[in-house]
Amino acid sequence: MTTDTPDLGTFGIWRHFSGIPPELARLIETSGYGTIWLGGSPPEDLTSVEEVLDATESVVVATGIVNIWSAAAPAVASSFHRIDKKHPGRFLLGIGAGHPEATQEYQKPYDALVSYLDALDDGGVPVERRVLAALGPKVLKLSADRSAGAHPYLTTPEHTAEAHAILGPDKILAPEHKVVLESDPVKAREIGRPPVNNPYLHLRNYTNNLKRLGYSEEEIADGGSDRLIDALVAHGDADSIARRLRQHLDAGASHVTLHSLPDGDDPSRTYREVAAALH
Repeated sequence: MTTDTPDLGTFGIWRHFSGIPPELARLIETSGYGTIWLGGSPPEDLTSVEEVLDATESVVVATGIVNIWSAAAPAVASSFHRIDKKHPGRFLLGIGAGHPEATQEYQKPYDALVSYLDALDDGGVPVERRVLAALGPKVLKLSADRSAGAHPYLTTPEHTAEAHAILGPDKILAPEHKVVLESDPVKAREIGRPPVNNPYLHLRNYTNNLKRLGYSEEEIADGGSDRLIDALVAHGDADSIARRLRQHLDAGASHVTLHSLPDGDDPSRTYREVAAALH
């Protein structure tokens, strides 16, 4: 087993683990993206990870994220070793505590994360092969101390700069950023606002982070202000989206993963056009 951190490349794709059939995985890889992030709390058997790896040749696959409340650490560690034996060095395990509103068992998430990392240590999952979902300073520091870095979700380049200052220059910092390939800003907001509002603008770990970034209660309420939605959802043509994604790199990100909206639509055109603008 290699303990080296996988090379994620500069840009990746974030998509729900149930929404990446083999042909889409191959399109992502051939378009030049370095990593496919599987979101939506994949189950502990991680078969979705294995299926994407089986369908591709070199792209890295990461979880964004495995939920510590619904996936037991010993089972996840066993799945990690099964996958790494079959596809050495191509899997990065992202874990996180999710959010309290969705999990009845949610208690003291920081302590639970520490215990989960201890269990991954016991299961032989190398520090260099895992990252944490992290927004606030305390979990970002934990990411630096106990993993290869952080995978923040629903953030801005301003947050990336703050996270980079905490993590330091040698850790993975891989923010997710939502994108809508639509040049009409009104139409773009109509697409981008619903998945931001529901659920994230009703979850306190995300709203607390947005408040730390300077957004008011009023801007967060009622589906989010245009200023907030524009900050969280890059829209316009492919060149405009590429410029926004690169702002994360300028702020200290080591890798940026784009999340095409709406989630249910075929994202192939977005992936191809944005890739051409990025590379």
